[in-house]
Amino acid sequence: MTSAYIHIPFCEHICFYCDFNKVFIEGQPVDEYIEALIKEIKLTKEVYPSNKTETIYIGGGTPTSLSAKQLDRLLEGVRRYLPFDDQDEFTVEANPGDLTLDKLKVLQDHGVNRVSMGVQTFDDRLLKKIGRKHTAQDVFDTMKIFEQADFRNVSVDLIYALPNQTIESFEDTLTKAIALDLPHYSMYSLILENKTMFYNWARQGRLHLPGIDVEGDMFELAIKKMEQAGRYQYEISNFALPGYESQHNLVYWNNEHYYGLGAGASGYLGNIRYKNHGPIQHYLEPLRQNKRPVIQVEDLTLENRMEEEMFLGLRKLKGVSLSHFEQKFGCRYDDVYGKITQEMIAKELMKKEDDFVSLSDKGLILGNEVFEKFLLST
Repeated sequence: MTSAYIHIPFCEHICFYCDFNKVFIEGQPVDEYIEALIKEIKLTKEVYPSNKTETIYIGGGTPTSLSAKQLDRLLEGVRRYLPFDDQDEFTVEANPGDLTLDKLKVLQDHGVNRVSMGVQTFDDRLLKKIGRKHTAQDVFDTMKIFEQADFRNVSVDLIYALPNQTIESFEDTLTKAIALDLPHYSMYSLILENKTMFYNWARQGRLHLPGIDVEGDMFELAIKKMEQAGRYQYEISNFALPGYESQHNLVYWNNEHYYGLGAGASGYLGNIRYKNHGPIQHYLEPLRQNKRPVIQVEDLTLENRMEEEMFLGLRKLKGVSLSHFEQKFGCRYDDVYGKITQEMIAKELMKKEDDFVSLSDKGLILGNEVFEKFLLST
């Protein structure tokens, strides 16, 4: 079984912190892009056939920047070429304020059963500061649309450690997010990505971010508040009611296979990781000639695959199963990573319980330190 990530690179507004592959939608060949994307799905399936799609995730950019008619055409093509059981998870990303009842009905008609919404913060002043075009009120209005359509499976993304953000402001955002009573929440600290407005402003000394201690306090506050609300932490940045974990993201963290479709998308099929052309015209050109738009291919060695199993799998609170590792790679876990695991346990960054190795509470905060060791160890 293979999952699918589908990228829609169009946005009605470019946020100051975002480094995903995206373009301002005005004047873009959106309809041609949708047809090319459907063609890419067909061509990819010819090379890598799969009789079932485990999960589908349409991200961006902003998929809901498409019109209801364009969404309908896209989803019709997706459903035609990616065989899918309606009981499985089908997620589309949305922005507050972009999602109308018409668009939501189109999503439902094509079997979309989960929406992930980029809220980021409920502080209107901060929303302006990070370049978001929605307000806190737009979030509440969008929630009414979900209620009207009886659509329950909604996740929201929040970002903390934003410029000049205080712990009080973040606590207020957490309180408002939890009051929505949703089954899933994702929580990310702000990362200054290359080539973003924020990155340039930080280099010019124009960006005042909370210190690392405040950032750590925000993360711990998020864990505490989510736990109190019955949303358990199942991955470093993700919290859910039992049974509502993001199945698509678990595909990544379990190091399983997925199609990467659309401009700038990455996929993992067989032992191959590949990446598509990012610029829209560079993506469209090969597809006009019935060729896949792949620009980069990496054939992973056994060592590469074991490294990825570790640094992806350790993001889950459950950690990595030793028996699954041995079955997947045909070698004993301790022969490969025994020494480094003992070193991490001695530093109280990891723990070993029954069949699993995982990060400790301290390791969850210093995760990158642990991942780095596994990357350098083989």
